[in-house]
Amino acid sequence: MSKKTPTPAPRRRFLKTAAVGGALAAPMVSQAQTTTLRFQSTWPTKDIFHEYALDFAKKVNDMAGGRLKIEVLPAGAVVPAFQLLEGVAKGTLDGGHGVVAYHYGKNSALALWGSGPSFGMDPNMLLAWHYYGGGKALLEEIYKSINVDVVSFLYGPMPTQPFGWFKKPIARVEDVKGTKFRTVGLAVDMYTDMGAAVNPLPGGEIVPALDRGLIDGAEFNNASSDRLLGFPDVVKNCMLQSFHQSGEQFEILFNKGKYDALPAELKAMIDYAVQAASADMSWKAIQRNSQDYIELKKAGVNFYKTPDAVLRAQLASWDKIMEKKGGENALFKKVLDSQRAFAQRAGSWQNDYMVDFKMAYNHYFGKK
Repeated sequence: MSKKTPTPAPRRRFLKTAAVGGALAAPMVSQAQTTTLRFQSTWPTKDIFHEYALDFAKKVNDMAGGRLKIEVLPAGAVVPAFQLLEGVAKGTLDGGHGVVAYHYGKNSALALWGSGPSFGMDPNMLLAWHYYGGGKALLEEIYKSINVDVVSFLYGPMPTQPFGWFKKPIARVEDVKGTKFRTVGLAVDMYTDMGAAVNPLPGGEIVPALDRGLIDGAEFNNASSDRLLGFPDVVKNCMLQSFHQSGEQFEILFNKGKYDALPAELKAMIDYAVQAASADMSWKAIQRNSQDYIELKKAGVNFYKTPDAVLRAQLASWDKIMEKKGGENALFKKVLDSQRAFAQRAGSWQNDYMVDFKMAYNHYFGKK
């Protein structure tokens, strides 16, 4: 007697059942695998710098496809801006976005990633030194020396920062003396040596201090940030060009334990997101800074080139500070020596190879 062959389920019904089951199961798997990291920036919500932090997070989140999600809070949401490094190291935050110079108080050598003339290196060259000339290993050595357990990524070369906003233009070196001025990092030492009374306020506190007359002048960073923070509402004179922070870049921090726990492919995504965000930030800065420069002029801001005598005075003060700090701090001298060697080689190449773009600009648009 033959056995009766079971009738197979209709193909359409089988596929429908499988599709429904997959749709129900997928979100559960995705949720189980998602790692959420809470970041804080050192910037006010309205600042373009906070936007840069959000841009980086979005790149990571988009690539991770739900496996990793970085959420970015503005300055002060969890810890004060100048306490970001401790907050990340201790695990109060999983990560953060700021600048290395903000950690200057923990080891003066940290300010060399941004403060000062960097032996003539522009910000992109300083990043080249960091990643290919030994800077990264030196930064890790400094963090280890102060018992800070973080993973640091530098990116985003910033344009040369203005000398600052002043109630009265700076026409001579003597005008700096006695001026109540805001800056950060080793620029504090430089302007103190030049005779200013310096107050290293966080970004969000600068304009209110200017408005109330607590300071006479201040620098922050660029046309877009300065406009958004409200500088033109309280001061109408801005001095362009300076060596106090001519080679700065941003820092993305991760708590080391949280970072080390991530799988290799997510670490790779973070690495490549840093590189992509660095290029994207550079391009966006050109677009936005140039637009906001025009808007600041429309708002009645008077722009002046910082006199060469003041720039030379900055370099002279910087040399004295380097000698003093280098004698006090072995790591400071180690960073300086590394930068100097890289700058001498890379600067010679760049200065010899790069054409003077001002010549072409003046050819087409006239000398300004």
